[in-house]
Amino acid sequence: MLKRFISYYKPHKKLFIIDMICAFLIASIDLSVPMLSRYALNDLLPKNQFRTFFLFILMLLGLYLIRSVFQYIVDFWGHILGVRMEYDMRRDLFKHLQSLSFRFYDKTRTGHIMSRMVNDLNEITELAHHGPEDLFLSLIMLIGAFFAMLFMEWRLALAVYIFIPFLVWFAIKQRTKMSRGFKNVKKKIANVNAQLESSISGIRVSKSFANEEHEMEKFTFGNKEFRASKDVAYKNMAIFSVGMGFITKILNLVVIGFGGFLIMKGTMDIMDLLAFIMYVNAFLQPIRRLSNFVQQFESGMTGFERFTELMEIEPLIKDKLGAVDLKNVTGNIDFNNVTFSYNDHEKVLNNINLNINAGRTLALVGPSGGGKTTLCHLIPRFYEVDEGMITIDGKNIKDIKVKSLRSNIGLVSQDVFLFAGTIKDNIMYGDISASEERLIEAAKNAEIHDFIMGLPDGYDTNVGERGIRLSGGQKQRISIARVFLKNPPILILDEATSALDNETEIKIQRALEKLSKGRTSLVIAHRLSTIKNADEIVVITEEGIKEKGTHEQLLASEGIYEKLYKAQFKGYIPDQI
Repeated sequence: MLKRFISYYKPHKKLFIIDMICAFLIASIDLSVPMLSRYALNDLLPKNQFRTFFLFILMLLGLYLIRSVFQYIVDFWGHILGVRMEYDMRRDLFKHLQSLSFRFYDKTRTGHIMSRMVNDLNEITELAHHGPEDLFLSLIMLIGAFFAMLFMEWRLALAVYIFIPFLVWFAIKQRTKMSRGFKNVKKKIANVNAQLESSISGIRVSKSFANEEHEMEKFTFGNKEFRASKDVAYKNMAIFSVGMGFITKILNLVVIGFGGFLIMKGTMDIMDLLAFIMYVNAFLQPIRRLSNFVQQFESGMTGFERFTELMEIEPLIKDKLGAVDLKNVTGNIDFNNVTFSYNDHEKVLNNINLNINAGRTLALVGPSGGGKTTLCHLIPRFYEVDEGMITIDGKNIKDIKVKSLRSNIGLVSQDVFLFAGTIKDNIMYGDISASEERLIEAAKNAEIHDFIMGLPDGYDTNVGERGIRLSGGQKQRISIARVFLKNPPILILDEATSALDNETEIKIQRALEKLSKGRTSLVIAHRLSTIKNADEIVVITEEGIKEKGTHEQLLASEGIYEKLYKAQFKGYIPDQI
């Protein structure tokens, strides 16, 4: 994990080197000032060299000005280094999330992902900047101060360094507790984010059921857990900070007490003790830096650990070695002994064999839970089959590049999703490079152009979060326009007209029939009026494919389809289907 963290410095090594050089120069100035002050106080003032003394003070002022410039570079460009590393990590994480399959999103809450994308990576900026700098400066200051103090009074220096084992022991002990505490904080804030995302997304449902208080109770429970986890983490951090502060104060007392004893013995003068105290402060500075580093390290690496956990999740669906592009698609689709389950226990599809000839329309009907949508989702490899094989034009879909496969398939789902943005943005999602003429043509084919032109901002109208400013039928037609614009050789229509009124349904049905000509189409429908003209209708239940045929053939067979048809159009309620 640490190796991966360090790898993010490589693209920004120039900034890192500049930061470290400036940090080294800052440390050099801080180490030289006590020795120079000792020289001025011991050699210049006793000899009444006042002019030289004040010139010396001006020189120190110049050093502090130069130090301020170096400090500005460290503070500004050092933080920029951290921000750029955070940017790179967030970019890599988002790219990785795009590669993960539906199975990952089926079991992972959006709020948890957002917490890792935003909150966790925020902590990394400070660690990326201050971590190496604090370690580097601390090393220089500790070594430099140690030798300077040895040079001035070795007995007092050894007394100071006796405290190091106590500091190290205390830091390691508290670091373990802080690590557990901050890791728990990360988990709890992720739960709060997940609950918040869920509650805001479902705000209209909670209001319609007057369940605001229930949502408040759920949020309060998670919020209290987060508060409790922070209480523990900050308690450990406070113990660490107070303990380090107490040890350093004792160290000051030891220096003053032992130094005073040496002055009484005549082996040390007052100016040397003053310079020594300045070096002790210089020595304590890296200890304080190290204590800050421990806090940043625990918080930052906890966030990076959670980042790494996501990055190490392997995409279940990816291009195999030697995968090819799908070209010159005619659209023959074959299911050969296909078996699939979501949880490795209950099979949703079992040993399915199905052929869809190129340019033909196949309708899938049957009771809910029979696997109609699942069957369609296997074609673009949203999920991987457990057994068997699906081919397009004789090619196993596992041998086709995923992007190429999905580029040749158009999907209109009953659960319409529109991105926050304009109507134009959402239709153009079908083909981002399409011309305005093609955009308008697609909207006309989807019977939505006239409605759009009646809006004050036309195609630039903002649809709101998830398209909330539009009706269900309007959102459905925009999603259909996207597929018109994509113009794929294979179409999957999953209840594509479910949210439309009867008049609009007729218009859209004509448009879909026009779009389907010359293309292979799979249509999932509960409203049987929309699939009467399909080339073949397949009835699927939990037991698999039960019936096949045209509308007329299935009605004549007096089977499941006939019962479904009577239930919809003649008020007949069957005993069972």
